[in-house]
Amino acid sequence: MNQTTFELFSVVIAVAAFAFAAWLYQWVKKQPSSNKKIAEVGGLIRSGAATFLKKEYTVLARFACVVAILILLFLPHPIWQGNAAENITMAVAYLAGTALSALAGKIGIEVATIANVKSAEAAKKGIKPAFLTGFRGGAVMGMAVVGASLLGVSLVMLITGNASAVLGFSFGASSLALFAKAGGGIFTKTADISADLVGKVELGIPEDDPRNPAVIADNVGDNVGDVAGMGADLFDSHVASLAAALVMAASLGGSNVNMVLCYAALGLLASIIGVAMARMGKNGDPSGALNNSTYTTTFVYIILTAIATAVFNFVWRIWFACIVGLLVGVIIGIATDYFTNDTKNPVRFVAKASKSGPAFTILSGMSYGMLSIFPAMVGIAVASLLAYKISEPLGPGYAMFGISMSAVGMLSIVGMIISNDAYGPIVDNARGLAEMGELGDDVLSITDDLDSAGNTVKAITKGFSIAAAGLTVIALLGAFMSEVNSAAAELGKTGIEGFDIINPLVFFGLIIGAAIPAIFSAMLMLGVDRNAQRMVAEIHRQFNEIEGLKEGKPGVKPEYDKCIEIATTGAIRELIPAGLMAILATIAVGIIGGVKAIGGFLGGNIISGLIFALFMSNSGGLWDNAKKYVEAGNEGGKGSDAHKAAVVGDTVGDPFKDTAGPSINTQITVVSLVASLMSALFLTISIF
Repeated sequence: MNQTTFELFSVVIAVAAFAFAAWLYQWVKKQPSSNKKIAEVGGLIRSGAATFLKKEYTVLARFACVVAILILLFLPHPIWQGNAAENITMAVAYLAGTALSALAGKIGIEVATIANVKSAEAAKKGIKPAFLTGFRGGAVMGMAVVGASLLGVSLVMLITGNASAVLGFSFGASSLALFAKAGGGIFTKTADISADLVGKVELGIPEDDPRNPAVIADNVGDNVGDVAGMGADLFDSHVASLAAALVMAASLGGSNVNMVLCYAALGLLASIIGVAMARMGKNGDPSGALNNSTYTTTFVYIILTAIATAVFNFVWRIWFACIVGLLVGVIIGIATDYFTNDTKNPVRFVAKASKSGPAFTILSGMSYGMLSIFPAMVGIAVASLLAYKISEPLGPGYAMFGISMSAVGMLSIVGMIISNDAYGPIVDNARGLAEMGELGDDVLSITDDLDSAGNTVKAITKGFSIAAAGLTVIALLGAFMSEVNSAAAELGKTGIEGFDIINPLVFFGLIIGAAIPAIFSAMLMLGVDRNAQRMVAEIHRQFNEIEGLKEGKPGVKPEYDKCIEIATTGAIRELIPAGLMAILATIAVGIIGGVKAIGGFLGGNIISGLIFALFMSNSGGLWDNAKKYVEAGNEGGKGSDAHKAAVVGDTVGDPFKDTAGPSINTQITVVSLVASLMSALFLTISIF
């Protein structure tokens, strides 16, 4: 079969994913909902999310237009020196990447803000219907994100026949994801921290008490951060893994491009099958149901790709490299689960330490967060080493291609991973709606169980996405070398085979690259800090000035829109600087030290970024579930000193796990793509 056949096959599977997403959307929409109070609050959440997304996308559209003009003028070569058609193709591909990433986020928000209401109402019938409603709502996002990414990559290949153009598409997806994740993360944690500190710690009122002016903004934040933001993040990772694999596959020739497209399409098909089969068992364990659906999808993918490898005579060594990545991804998810699940020792030890005060909550949580780095880093190292060694005998270039296919394998079931991830904020919202709609303690208990599973799964998916980003950017380092060597051959210059860290240029880049994730994280968390302080002041004003609000007198409502406005304005203001800093630092290092300095820069950025991302995501998830474990009646329960300390820990962990941590892997991907796209410029323009 020729390449066009596999490109068309990928398009067909992507369209099938959209059709399945449409069916799931209609199924969720048809679920009953009759509670007027829940409908009113759900409407406020939907309106707030839509307003934020509109403002964020307006800002990002302007940014994307400016970048597209710069790409048109300078990439892959200055337009006055090279082929203008290549520059136009790259700019159009970039804009297509941003547009499809934004569309996937918009679809996710649309269904999540309906599924939260439906899931809360379904909880009146029991945990099984509530679970299925929440999961299928999340699955719409999963199918839409992966369908859009596969469709975009396949069409770029089909129309241009140029794997390098996929890098432009990937850069569009990554740059939007970087700012969407940062903006959504700042919004959601501004509201979450403010609501918790004033509501739980100061006043001792419940988490989703409608008297709290920040409670609607908090629920809006779950959607813009964990649905739209995380969806854009995994869209970016999936596209980047395919871009890196396709660039190297094209340079190697043969049937390698066909293999990449076939394996990616079968991953989406396996996710469709896994989502369709997802059910909760007799024991009513939502975490078990989510994990089993992941294992089912993994098994289906292994079988489908093995059949395809045999039928189309693909290289079995590359298949093994792909499956290594997939299995390591599952193992990393299990390791993350150990450190963040409230049924395991780390969370319980932190909850117990909270009885001695918030300092011990922070110390124990940070320690376990640091310990949690090791399994994931070892997993990434083992996956890359095995993929490299398995593929090395195939010839020059195949070792790095093996690593890129390992990343494709790890991200092959990303449709299921996103479905699990988007389930989290949907049931979190459902829990809040159940409390505000006064549906009773039995319903609250069900939604608490669903929410706890959602938190654990969110932690697992964050660990998975960070690990996948790690393998992807190692593959992108290979793609960078391929692009440099192609440009060097055209310009009559010497190419590169590797990076010697004793070389002062490489070492210079290494040090700068390692520092970027720390600065990037600090900028995002300071943005949350500044914004949350403004919102806390607004909550205090409302409790002091609105008569009867604190007492909960009938008919007295807080001004929810004021808090939503503070979160929106602050997030839009803070989202551009951190991402721009990372991009400009990459360009500066390239201009100063050339391609060797960039090689070091990427290496330092990858290692440092993975450590920071894993530490912050896992410790944040651990603190969150330690708080929920105490709230379930353990170690003193709600209102105890342990509870107040655990809330403080969760407040520190919020920007760790939902703002900075998961944004770092997108930052690593963005700078890797900038390096690949500008490789020819760095070869010709560098001070040293």
